[in-house]
Amino acid sequence: MGKTKKPKAVKLIVGMLAKSQKLFNKAEELFIKDLGPIDYKSCIIPFDYTDYYKKELGGPLKRNFISFKKTISPEKIAKIKLLTNIIEKKLSAGKKRQINIDPGYVSDSKLIMATTKDYFHRIYLGHGIYAEVTLKWRKGGFEPFEWTYPDYRSKEYIGILNTIRNNYMNHAK
Repeated sequence: MGKTKKPKAVKLIVGMLAKSQKLFNKAEELFIKDLGPIDYKSCIIPFDYTDYYKKELGGPLKRNFISFKKTISPEKIAKIKLLTNIIEKKLSAGKKRQINIDPGYVSDSKLIMATTKDYFHRIYLGHGIYAEVTLKWRKGGFEPFEWTYPDYRSKEYIGILNTIRNNYMNHAK
């Protein structure tokens, strides 16, 4: 019989979609209040992989990734997803979201993203939140799975997430 043990702390990340830098800045202010200082911000990336969010969020959409200085215990990701849902509502205009916020975490071996959508490859965490292994670490870089969304398969996103993982590994020593 295996013995249970406490999991290693992981690097919290957030991916955001919005049409303006102003929305990213407002969300970041709210994150800092609840999650602490940000230690990495990606460049702003045009988001043209799908029109799925256009009706609700408008366009043209942009993507931004951030990570946080303080690591978290992996089980906290469900509560953090609930928090990001609250932040999305705070930044809404009427009944429409203006920003999409997806939290996740990077460990030494994977990128996990939290979602409210169930599917065969997602694990239920509680409170209506699921976790998905979106990328795996292999041979010096992240690699996608068959279910990984096209944007997370891109060299640009993988490069950003590799940088966040490298920062995590350098500080974990």
